Amino acid sequence: MIDFKTYFELLNLYSDYAMVCDSAEWEKWPEFFTEEGIYRLQPRENFEQGLPLCLLALESRAMIQDRVYGVKETLYHDPYYQRHIVGTPRLLSVSDDGLRIHAQANYTVIRTKFDGDSTILSVGYYHDDIVRTSDGLKFLSRLCVYDSEMIANSIIYPI
Repeated sequence: MIDFKTYFELLNLYSDYAMVCDSAEWEKWPEFFTEEGIYRLQPRENFEQGLPLCLLALESRAMIQDRVYGVKETLYHDPYYQRHIVGTPRLLSVSDDGLRIHAQANYTVIRTKFDGDSTILSVGYYHDDIVRTSDGLKFLSRLCVYDSEMIANSIIYPI
């Protein structure tokens, strides 16, 4: 059973993650993950069939930091804002010692181009393994399972 304090920390983790991504504070994004943290974007069809193919698979915090470098320094794209709308997390399991949490939450990410056009970029759910560290809750793994295989343009920023 999870206590209110831990659930409140979980809500803050989800909220803080979304705000960092929406505020383009890319340097802070890797801090949400453990050193061995995994971040993946996978279409729902592949996930449900147990197929491993992902749109993006970052297998450590170092790879996530490399992605931040790419976003800031090397990727050229039509700039846009994004806004995350994240549902209330659903707890799937909590370890007996409370150090490991398995949770899910629905998400919608809206992309707004600088010319004012807003469109839905991605809709799906997070499938998360979270651990308690001395620095608070961190993602051991964040799998973003997106519903549509049709991705508008390309995914540059984290979902």
